[in-house]
Amino acid sequence: MTSRRVAFFTDSFHETNGVALTSREYVNFARRRSIPLLSVHAGPRNKISQDGSVTTFEFVRGPVRCKLEHDLAIDWLFWRHNARLRAALQDFRPDLVHITGPGDAGAMGALAAHRLRIPLAASWHTNLHEFAASRLTKLLRAFPSGVRSCAASWAERVALDLCVQFYRLSKVIFAPNPELVDMLALRTGRPAFLMSRGIDTNLFSPARRQCDDGAFVVGYVGRLSPEKNVRMLAELDGALHASGIAAFHFLIVGDGAERAWLHRALPRAELPGILRGEELARAYASMDAFVFPSLTDTFGNVVLEAMASGVPAIVSSAGGPRFLVESSRAGFVASTVGDFAAAVARLYRDPALRMTMAALARKAAERYSWDRVLEEVHARYDACFPELNAGRETGALFRAGARSASV
Repeated sequence: MTSRRVAFFTDSFHETNGVALTSREYVNFARRRSIPLLSVHAGPRNKISQDGSVTTFEFVRGPVRCKLEHDLAIDWLFWRHNARLRAALQDFRPDLVHITGPGDAGAMGALAAHRLRIPLAASWHTNLHEFAASRLTKLLRAFPSGVRSCAASWAERVALDLCVQFYRLSKVIFAPNPELVDMLALRTGRPAFLMSRGIDTNLFSPARRQCDDGAFVVGYVGRLSPEKNVRMLAELDGALHASGIAAFHFLIVGDGAERAWLHRALPRAELPGILRGEELARAYASMDAFVFPSLTDTFGNVVLEAMASGVPAIVSSAGGPRFLVESSRAGFVASTVGDFAAAVARLYRDPALRMTMAALARKAAERYSWDRVLEEVHARYDACFPELNAGRETGALFRAGARSASV
């Protein structure tokens, strides 16, 4: 694998979400393999630091921002960091730029690649168009269902068109599931490839399961926001009680705008907020079933973490998580609240089935490796950007572009 000098611009790094996790693993991979990497992302202070082969450029998001989640926003005045970034890029001399989306860091990266005339790669991580539809539906909750539906469809269509236009700026695109790979290749006309995810099977393990009171634990981990469809958990609670199942409780890990609603709707549920590290791993391993009702996730890192922890996963039939779960083996793929309830009920009433599925879930998760995923990404760089393989001196493309343009 050729060690290309990559300027990596990610819109999420320190936050608690799949993009941030993938970005951190990308940086860790570069450090382990001594690959020269410039990581550009928002942070608690403006700084430039060096750790092995990785240079970190952090910028502080200012008050003029668009809030996307409780811990994530877009800084509309990101260009004020231009002078510092230009100097960092000149020092680093990248061969190519990789961006993770159309946020503030992604926009800076796309602009840098254009002005420096070096290749641009982009990875799709979030279905922003579905987020837009979900958020608008919540805002219009007081309106008739027909109005909400029309508005949501319009928002989703417009947002998808805008995202596709942005991704057309890149020369190659990566996406986390086969459905998105096909859609992006068709809509952008660019080559698109699968970029899966990995899992730390030492951290997330059935061995971390702790003794409990014998109650059946139905778990969820993720943002507590409208696009995750978390209000369905209250419907699931009602469906389980209606089927005669009472000795269970929910363990709902995460934070977001819907947390207060869930606390009111599910008074018996445990909502510990955001957990990390071994505390999170213990929470997963102590679950008996993992439910993930999101219709918008592109991959579902939390589903993989649950499976690695030996927990059968029940996921929606829409979105990326369904590609992780082989239904009726490592878990179930469900289309309705009734399907979710029936799957939980099977695991509740048949402990032997639950144990069998737990073992199969763990075995399936063990196939996912961050090193394998990121090695493939770097191999795609070489295959899609043949100009990098012409035996040129490292950074030559940067200098050629810098003679006629400035960041």
